[in-house]
Amino acid sequence: MTAYGGPIVDAHHHFWEPRLGHQPWLRPDAHIPFRYGDYESIKRDYLPPDLLRDAAGFHLVGTVTMETEWNTDDPVGEMVYTEGVAERFGLPTAAVAHATLEDAGADVVLGELAAHPLVRAVRQKPGQAVSASAADRTTTLLGDPAWQRGFAALAEHGFDFELQTAWWQFDEAARLFERHPEVGVTVNHAGLPSDRSPDAMAGWRRALATMAKLPHVRIKISGIGLTDVPWTAAVNRPVVEYVADVFGPDRIMFASNFPVDSLVATYAEIYGGFVELSSSWSPAEQLAAFAGNAVRFYRLPEGILAL
Repeated sequence: MTAYGGPIVDAHHHFWEPRLGHQPWLRPDAHIPFRYGDYESIKRDYLPPDLLRDAAGFHLVGTVTMETEWNTDDPVGEMVYTEGVAERFGLPTAAVAHATLEDAGADVVLGELAAHPLVRAVRQKPGQAVSASAADRTTTLLGDPAWQRGFAALAEHGFDFELQTAWWQFDEAARLFERHPEVGVTVNHAGLPSDRSPDAMAGWRRALATMAKLPHVRIKISGIGLTDVPWTAAVNRPVVEYVADVFGPDRIMFASNFPVDSLVATYAEIYGGFVELSSSWSPAEQLAAFAGNAVRFYRLPEGILAL
């Protein structure tokens, strides 16, 4: 067993400055329902120096920043802002933008986003049922014809798609993705296995197995913290080991989801857990999950692995 100590590409995190007022949910008077409960502590500036401070002790060589639910009428503005952050601090290495894919002008927005070289993918949360039992009678964007046309247009602009929805929507999502193998898809946060009861975990495993059958779908092991439960390798072993088993070493990426997951753990607790849980893997498998797969999927310079 060997503890990984090589390069890390954090494949999912956020940078923001809430005082600028671009994220409605981060404004001082905002209080939305949130899966980790009270989120007041993350209503603060979070920029590359903050991430590097949190990641002290780990060999962070690159990062992928995720859209932050910026004002929806200005998706390109978020990428202009993100490029400014990269120019100031040298991070992020790549970015995921937002686009409202069902809008009539979505193709124009995608074209404008394509002019920004940091952008590799688009995320738009399609919605989800309140529970697995309600999935069959809940309408999401995944079944909307206009949204599906916008999704299909992603490949024309060189973009992949980031899926963030609960695992019980995966059957619906997989049917769409199967029709569009030209659009690479990355599942966010391991399919959100927040309910660890035996029945829920069985449903989650079935859903992930369905998604993993599609070779152009990969997954991030991130955002798997639980409210009021310490983030430990023991608690999260069933999630990490099953994701790694069903998707294989070439389609998984470790990521922090910071600063959001700072609500449930420190960076050292999360990445230390990843190191512990992967200690029996081969060196090639470890490198792939911690950095190599992110370099490949987000088309980062391969040279950063030698930094």
